[in-house]
Amino acid sequence: MEPVRKEGSRVLDVRVGSATSALQPLSSAKRTLAPGSAQWVALVAVAVAALVADQLTKWLVSSALALGEAIGTVGPFSIHHVRNTGIAFGLFSNATGAVIVVTGLAVGGMLIFFARAGQRHWLVPIALGLVLGGSISNLFDRVRLGHVTDFLDFEYWPAFNLADTFIVVGVALLFLSFVAADRSSPRVGNAPLSSR
Repeated sequence: MEPVRKEGSRVLDVRVGSATSALQPLSSAKRTLAPGSAQWVALVAVAVAALVADQLTKWLVSSALALGEAIGTVGPFSIHHVRNTGIAFGLFSNATGAVIVVTGLAVGGMLIFFARAGQRHWLVPIALGLVLGGSISNLFDRVRLGHVTDFLDFEYWPAFNLADTFIVVGVALLFLSFVAADRSSPRVGNAPLSSR
């Protein structure tokens, strides 16, 4: 866009779609990816919903079934009340303190990442909300009880809970959002050159 030149008037040098030197196209990387209030609200809403759902189902299972008891078998699936002092699949079961510290650091890291890139894709608040909600819910149980309650049992797979499901689904959605964001972002090297 060329400036309009008028006799005896001041000329404003306006350049659209390029840096002020007109040599370098403006990149989408210059746009901030920090989340706005809508993204923060979405993140918190999803995280709270995941946390409440997980805590409610754990409470229902703990109230209705004795430890080790199983009901409702449908094929290989059953509701089986078990305890897990480690992380997924019973790993690090004798290192509850270390698991608490690592989980706390991971939650902090996720919040820092979201504060910097929450607008990268519309899926990011949902995905990270699921991961945060599940992580915080399991962290809460480890701090309060020293273990988490697992109850979704597929016989040949270690028992897990809703928080574990939310974390896995959230990580998958987060990966999907990164792929989608990379595909939709403009490539400066592939942009057509405009003639002047």
